Amino acid sequence: QVQLVESGGGLVQAGGSLRLSCAASGFTFNYYAMGWFRQAPGKEREFVAAISQGGGSTDFADSVGGRFTISRDNAKNTVYLQMNSLKPEDTAVYYCAAGSTVAGFRRKQVRYWGQGTQVTVSS
Repeated sequence: QVQLVESGGGLVQAGGSLRLSCAASGFTFNYYAMGWFRQAPGKEREFVAAISQGGGSTDFADSVGGRFTISRDNAKNTVYLQMNSLKPEDTAVYYCAAGSTVAGFRRKQVRYWGQGTQVTVSS
């Protein structure tokens, strides 16, 4: 069956860094654009970043402000989110997702979702 399994979340101090990984299985990984969303308590799930099938195109939410980088390794069926200069407002559950196009991620047009991993940034 299709699986997207996130890892790398945890507790970090403001200003620190964290790298999330998402291991995919059960579908043809390079057919899909991949991306990340996050959801804080009491808030709607929001778009964070996306990357095209071959890795040539990316898109980021304004709130990320150049602090995050998305990448993928198609040989390993894995997508990554490098998070630098973390702020308390980055605290959320982070979800990996697969969809047809990078642009579609902004509208939550995704096919598969992971279970999420908690990121907590202390002040």
